[in-house]
Amino acid sequence: MTSFEMHTIETAPKESRPTLEASEKAFGRIPGLHAVMAEAPALLQAYQQLHQMFAEQTSFDKDELTVVWQAINVEHNCTYCVPAHSGIAKRMKVDGAIDDALRNETPLPNARLEALRTFTLAVTRGRGHVEEADLQAFLDAGFTKRHVLEVILGLSQKVMSNYTNHLAGTPVDEAFQGFAWQKVGKGAA
Repeated sequence: MTSFEMHTIETAPKESRPTLEASEKAFGRIPGLHAVMAEAPALLQAYQQLHQMFAEQTSFDKDELTVVWQAINVEHNCTYCVPAHSGIAKRMKVDGAIDDALRNETPLPNARLEALRTFTLAVTRGRGHVEEADLQAFLDAGFTKRHVLEVILGLSQKVMSNYTNHLAGTPVDEAFQGFAWQKVGKGAA
């Protein structure tokens, strides 16, 4: 397998160094995903910007953010991002039952969150081609056209991270190893 470097501030391309410094300041370390992405400064910067925009500028609350992130992570079978977002969910004080249901692909605690997961998966699996009935069910659950488009923003962010981790085989950060995850049942890779 091709090996990807886990960059430090010193080994990263100079264009990536400010972003890695910001990561280290924010997290007290450089997350493995950021260390790998540093090889392509534009990817690292775009990922960081999309993450911030999705987390801070969309109309989703913390539970809904977690549903979008984890539904995509699980669908993409990302063994780095599922544990990372479990840790993030815990830090955000998301009910553990929500994260457990997402990780285990079992029903969520309420119909609104389940509608969000169902729609997110429809967009992900259909690569943006969604049946009108699926779109209407999402809107009927109380979501808006703005939410439809914000799911696309979340998916864009997750494609960057999930695909990077698949290609690089990014090891789970020590901080998230307690949340290690493997897909079980149908669809397991």
